Amino acid sequence: MSFWTLGLVNQNIAIVGCGPGGLASALLLARQGHHVTLFERFSEPKPLGSGLLIQPSGQQILQSLGLLENIKQRSCPVHQLHGLSVSNNRRALDMKYGHARIPVSALGIHRASLFGVLMDAVQEMRIPIETNRELTGVTEKKASIQPVFATDIEGDQFDMLIDASGARSPLATGRLRKLSYGAFWATVDMPGSHEIMPNALDQRYWHASKMAGIMPVGTNPATGNQGAAIFWSEKPENAAGVIDAGIERFREHYCELWPEAEPFVRQIGSMDELTMAVYDHRTGQAQTSYRLYHVGDSWHCTSPQLGQGANMALIDAAALAKAVERTSSLKDVRKIYRRLRSFHIKLYQSLSVIFTPLYQSNSRALPLIRDLVIHYFARWPLVRNFITHTVSGVLGFRRF
Repeated sequence: MSFWTLGLVNQNIAIVGCGPGGLASALLLARQGHHVTLFERFSEPKPLGSGLLIQPSGQQILQSLGLLENIKQRSCPVHQLHGLSVSNNRRALDMKYGHARIPVSALGIHRASLFGVLMDAVQEMRIPIETNRELTGVTEKKASIQPVFATDIEGDQFDMLIDASGARSPLATGRLRKLSYGAFWATVDMPGSHEIMPNALDQRYWHASKMAGIMPVGTNPATGNQGAAIFWSEKPENAAGVIDAGIERFREHYCELWPEAEPFVRQIGSMDELTMAVYDHRTGQAQTSYRLYHVGDSWHCTSPQLGQGANMALIDAAALAKAVERTSSLKDVRKIYRRLRSFHIKLYQSLSVIFTPLYQSNSRALPLIRDLVIHYFARWPLVRNFITHTVSGVLGFRRF
């Protein structure tokens, strides 16, 4: 039993999804003394994707979980975000974390490393995980909620169900819109000698229709060496053609845009080593009943341009745990959770809608505006502070 006395006690809670939001929710709620069961649709819980940025906002949650130092050992500090528009040699992205009110650098990390730290903590607490459980719906009664799985195996009855199963969750509400650009991702070792900006997410753009990026991710799980994530923007409908053209053609296109990236892309031996990611934008609800709550992309998902996905999920998990802690009524949990998170989420979804076309679209006018503003005005204190606090994830962030 936890030392909290005002909140809900002895709740039986189901959490669907073993991503950062689901695992963090499990840890936070189990530490409050609740009985938590995790459900995962795969036969073995595993991360999907390559590298991500843990922003200062997300680091606060990991610190509260006692996991930040372990994360730092597997990650690499990212002090700035930088990008050049090669068509006019102007800065298209220029942000240093040192300009933030609380100057804390981001952490570049491989998704498998973040997953590993969170999963180790879950296993240490002996939180049960049921695999091969693909959620298809729920059955809700006055006093309980019951997950329904594709295997026709009905789950137990729970007091609460937390949906952390991602953007394609069958329980998610609201409008889901597929974004016009995705990206090919891969993880390689950091070359011994290269000309890429160190400790930075560095990118190159051709207007807004082509984007190449490289980011340090700390330990490369495949080799144990220091690694880097590389990515190349592409429309999903063109992905098959890019794959069919082969790895030599991919390397050629990448290095035409960014010749200095050659030591990185030459490590990719075949197109099989690249993963195509597609992105969605969803505006949904925090919960659809007093017993069903959404965390992360099942509530809200956006373009990765602002680098907030995993961070938002971690903050959601902490906010929901705080709401459970603060009241003994499920109805009040709903109100508190919404109050803690709605403004921050709506703000970043709006900013994503505004900024994404500047960096990934077919427009010629928008990237021209981007280059002029960033190149000439991004170092003005007012503009610089806005950009820095936006990317850090602390703009509009309500501490709790």
